[in-house]
Amino acid sequence: MALDFTLPERVTEWRDRIRDFVEEVVVPREQEAFAKGADDDLRRELQAAAKEAVVFAPQAAADLGGGGFSLAESAILLEEAGTSLLGPLALNCHAPDEGNIHMLNVIATPAQREKYLRPLAQGDVRSCFSMTEPPPGAGSDPSAMRTTVQKVSGGWVINGEKHLITGAEGAAFSIVMAKGGGGEDGSRGATMLLVDTDNPGWQIKGHPTTLDSTMPGGHCRVGLNEVFVTDEAVLGEPGRGFAYAQVRLAPARLTHCMRWLGAARRAHMIALHRAVHREVWGSSLADLGMAQQMIAENEIDLTAARALLLQTCLEVENSEPATATEASSKAKVFISEATSRVVDRSVQLAGGMGTTDDLVIGRIYAEIRAFRIYDGATEVHKMSISKRAVSRVRDQLGG
Repeated sequence: MALDFTLPERVTEWRDRIRDFVEEVVVPREQEAFAKGADDDLRRELQAAAKEAVVFAPQAAADLGGGGFSLAESAILLEEAGTSLLGPLALNCHAPDEGNIHMLNVIATPAQREKYLRPLAQGDVRSCFSMTEPPPGAGSDPSAMRTTVQKVSGGWVINGEKHLITGAEGAAFSIVMAKGGGGEDGSRGATMLLVDTDNPGWQIKGHPTTLDSTMPGGHCRVGLNEVFVTDEAVLGEPGRGFAYAQVRLAPARLTHCMRWLGAARRAHMIALHRAVHREVWGSSLADLGMAQQMIAENEIDLTAARALLLQTCLEVENSEPATATEASSKAKVFISEATSRVVDRSVQLAGGMGTTDDLVIGRIYAEIRAFRIYDGATEVHKMSISKRAVSRVRDQLGG
């Protein structure tokens, strides 16, 4: 079996342009964003520059103004974007918009594509994805969802509360997951609905203070109080929301891995350069044994994470949904843990300055911590992976 890891010329060209763009345009804006927070003015400015540099939305379909690259090709490009925490925002390949762009491209009706998808893909608006709820509602267990949707004359009514909704403040619309909509009585399954945020029932109820600070719109608490939407707002078919979530889930896990792999690589390189130039106890820090161990372990984790990511991208592109879900789950666990280890070691190598925004590593450290929680906590993924493995053995043994 021949394996060819040669990058297509177009991927190489985009990778090099993205690398130059991030270094020359995006990185100089980091300290301002760290101090004041990233806002939509900065987003619009950087995205305009990305369009001019022909690096905008590499993962989006070409007919939407994007690069039209495959998932595996996007892995190369989004890693480069991720070398700055502002890079994915500038290229319109950041969460949650990137995942919403993908899902809408697969599921949306022609009318929904024009109203919601096209403006989102072109960076004219932002969006959010409203699923997570305060306890005892849905978190890692979607079946605990308490937000409901009911069929009424001329449309649907949504009631409930969501929290930690990334980018909600300032978003033009949200994809809302609500319990119900399926079956003869309309009480089964879950339904996805497109809700404009100027809907009078949509209410931003608060902004929890979180570790990260480079996401426009924060991570908000949202109230859904008698939110009425028309039948045209249903995304896909009523009652099939959990199935549609799988369309978004596997690729979104992997694009998170791509972006954070770039950030971890940046942290490692900053720490490595500092170790080479830092003189302690009469020698370079990079020549001391314990520092060498951390450097080597970082190199190994980055290489292993990248290899698994590329393999999983190809598997997701060419396998059945169940196989893709399991593969992306394994990759998400390993890469979220590996990149976190890399950044943690980078902080340690850089010493006191490693904890600061000035050296960037400290900001990456704060921002990457949530990666091991969202899109499924590590422990939940391990539970699922274990259950699937045990089930396969039991099936082989006849029960």
